[in-house]
Amino acid sequence: MKPTVEIIGLGAGDLGQLPVATYRRLQGGQIVYARTAQHPVIAELQTEGVVFESFDAIYERYDSFQPVYEHIAEAVIGAAEVSRDGVRYAVPGHPLVAEETVQLLLAAEAKGRVSVTVVGGGSFLDPVFTALRIDPNDGFQLLDATALTAEDITLKQHLLVSQLYDSYIASEVKLTLMAHFPDDYAVTLVKAAGTPDEDVRTLPLFELDREMDVSNLTVLYVPPVPDENYLRHTFTRLREVIRILRSPDGCPWDRKQTHFTLKRFLLEETYEVLEAIDEEDDDHLVEELGDVLLQVLLHAQIGEDEGYFAIEDVIAALTEKMIRRHPHVFKEKIEGDRAEDVEVRWDKIKASEKQSRAPGSILVDIPRNMPALMNAYEIQKKTAKLGFQWDEKAPMWEKLEEEITEFKEALAENHAEDAKKELGDVFFILVNLARTYKIQPEEALLMTNRKFIRRFQYVEEQLKAVGKTPEESDLPEMDRYWEQAKNKEM
Repeated sequence: MKPTVEIIGLGAGDLGQLPVATYRRLQGGQIVYARTAQHPVIAELQTEGVVFESFDAIYERYDSFQPVYEHIAEAVIGAAEVSRDGVRYAVPGHPLVAEETVQLLLAAEAKGRVSVTVVGGGSFLDPVFTALRIDPNDGFQLLDATALTAEDITLKQHLLVSQLYDSYIASEVKLTLMAHFPDDYAVTLVKAAGTPDEDVRTLPLFELDREMDVSNLTVLYVPPVPDENYLRHTFTRLREVIRILRSPDGCPWDRKQTHFTLKRFLLEETYEVLEAIDEEDDDHLVEELGDVLLQVLLHAQIGEDEGYFAIEDVIAALTEKMIRRHPHVFKEKIEGDRAEDVEVRWDKIKASEKQSRAPGSILVDIPRNMPALMNAYEIQKKTAKLGFQWDEKAPMWEKLEEEITEFKEALAENHAEDAKKELGDVFFILVNLARTYKIQPEEALLMTNRKFIRRFQYVEEQLKAVGKTPEESDLPEMDRYWEQAKNKEM
């Protein structure tokens, strides 16, 4: 016969709120195990002779709550296994509301370890709603303070945070809420709702952890945000803004855009991100990453408007790809994995995906609109992985000299088309050399371009200081200023 556990909810208030049937069950003369003795009903019943054995001491043994709950659940099951009549286990409120130990006991029942019955007690929710005078039908969230994350929070609904045991947890909750709400946002602490000791206090969010009188009978209430200004940092609000811009009442320019008309903007914004990275300017980088995200959302909204796809499809495809290409993270941990191993595995999975969709050359998936230097780099990187590359650097330098010679010959013979082809060969071998020395050629050339702009602007400034323009100067004078700019950077 399976051991039995009767779970009894003590309700949210004092003994006067406890149903008569539940009161009589607790009066049965049998010892009652309690998750915590910190409840007004227990204190009152103890004066009437009911014997409780609490698990409060277990809380001191662990640094987090989950092992505490697991320990308590196993202790209850252990007590039931040695008792012929089973055990009674009392929890605050309703057993099925915010009680992790009860969920663990139900999971044990599903595995056939124990038989569980639940005797409901009133949850804390009804007296809390009464104390706050809010209608839960407007929409509300109930979240656990010990496991609260910013991603869990819905800003446009009533939010109740339970398990606010002490000032440490209150501090963690405060910091989490500050990811969404301003420091002075008004929140409310409700203590001992529905009892004669009920206390409702509204305070600014930053004072939450200064309220030292929090306990297991304390619930935090965070009201819905009053207007859209509080939602500016959320993805949902950004998507709504893009949808409005593309709507019939939105912006004429945004409404007329297509995937094709937006192509150049995505490219431009990408290069501006690269520039912000090179500048090591975080504020600029934030702005430019936002502009790239804007392009993604505009394309997604166009897809939704045309009935082909939406941003959820983009996110789902990306999420699935990241999980699929990181089996060492999401499936099977691989000890001693290096970054190089991960890259090889990534390329194999990617190649398999590409072949399943469009079998053929490994080069077919290289974007044709990629800048020429980047295109050459990707071509060489892919073919090198198949062994199509020099094993030593010396032949590449010899090949470079050969290509430069052929370029000079084409120029000397005034063969313009041949000279163009030979110059392309020079660039291609230079890219190969750059890749061999682990230099990204596109990045290197961008750095040189910016360096040139910076130095030439210095030349212009110096000429302007003496009342000249570049057209009014000559090469020796400009070259002198150029050298000054160069020396200033050294």
